[in-house]
Amino acid sequence: MSLQVQIMDEIKTAMRAKDTVALEALRAIKSEMLLAATASGSKEELTADDEVKLLQRLVKTRKESARIFTEQNRPDLAEPELAQVAVIEKFLPAQLSEEEVEAVVAKIIAETGAAGIASMGKVMGLASAQLGGTAEGKTISAIVKKLLV
Repeated sequence: MSLQVQIMDEIKTAMRAKDTVALEALRAIKSEMLLAATASGSKEELTADDEVKLLQRLVKTRKESARIFTEQNRPDLAEPELAQVAVIEKFLPAQLSEEEVEAVVAKIIAETGAAGIASMGKVMGLASAQLGGTAEGKTISAIVKKLLV
């Protein structure tokens, strides 16, 4: 079942349950998918990788908003953002732990013979491609820096 069909089913369920937070998050996903599909100008559907990147971007923006609201002492605004994050994350692949990411990055460094921070770009490219949507870029970057320094 494609992500778009899943989202539509979840929207119907959220409407029946009168779950406004889930409904808002699901409509945001649907909107972003529609914008991404029409922005390219092609009639092709989004690939699975594009969908994962789109979902990760939505999660990242909501987490950032929640962080800002928390810093400004506005928990009433931060809570709905975090609730939407939980709804969106249901559609993402399971995230790897830092130890698992570190093992993959260490293996890539060993295979490529990378040494020093100058090799970070090459290692990041390979790690990002290999880990796909299972780890945040920020986490991968921090681990690559730690292992290359």
